[in-house]
Amino acid sequence: MTDPVATVAAPSATGLESTAALSVETVLWVRHWNEHLFSFAVTRPASFRFRSGEFVMIGLPGPKGKPLLRAYSIASPAYSEELEFLSIAVPDGPLTSQLRKVEAGDQIYLGRKPTGTLVADALLPGRRLFLISTGTGLAPFLSVARDPDIYERFAEIVIVHSVRRVADLAYRTELEAAFADDPLIGEQAQDQLGYVATVTREPFHTTGRIATLVESGALFVPPLTGGRAFDPEEDRVMLCGSMAMIKDFAGYLDSQGFEEGSNAAPGHYVIERAFVG
Repeated sequence: MTDPVATVAAPSATGLESTAALSVETVLWVRHWNEHLFSFAVTRPASFRFRSGEFVMIGLPGPKGKPLLRAYSIASPAYSEELEFLSIAVPDGPLTSQLRKVEAGDQIYLGRKPTGTLVADALLPGRRLFLISTGTGLAPFLSVARDPDIYERFAEIVIVHSVRRVADLAYRTELEAAFADDPLIGEQAQDQLGYVATVTREPFHTTGRIATLVESGALFVPPLTGGRAFDPEEDRVMLCGSMAMIKDFAGYLDSQGFEEGSNAAPGHYVIERAFVG
């Protein structure tokens, strides 16, 4: 793991130009977690507003100069002065194979209109909030869990993150410490934030898929979640990650009496429809 590049280099001469739909922003720092997983942050336009948990289009120049764009969840909270993202480099991926090479001072495209359903507004009031993710699906929950408002809405927030390898547990140190160094939510998070990391293909203190942890009851070990299984009367759930996980877990929640929510009609759980089709 390498440390983030904390300084801002001079903007590179990439020739990117803003449009009505896209602004051009400067990369502030890059952090490589392993050979394919990385985080980076870019400058935030003064007019850019979003709710913690939303996503936005980002990209680089593609063939013939046309922007090559992809939807990325914003990992930083809504109050942050920078926009943070978590990405995995897909082999031969048109965008990510180039995005993983960016450095401080480089420029990228940023969409002007963030949106999404992984937001507190799409959920009914509750007591416990489960943020369930696989892989880079952790990104929007880094935003949600660092937003002071979420600690006023819920008494307990539990981040569940499943990955294949231990090295894929991005932000593990920060999450195990419950963001203790965060000046806005550090004190509340110490009392209200829980973190469950599970690895599926290597030895670790918790192994197996998230569904297995639910079935065995390992996800509800006191005092983290009070020893109680999911209850639609008190629990709210956000899901982000692989399509297989989302489909299976949403089906499980439906069978337990949970109803999917949206911005127009808040419910017991939400998924990001833009990512699953």
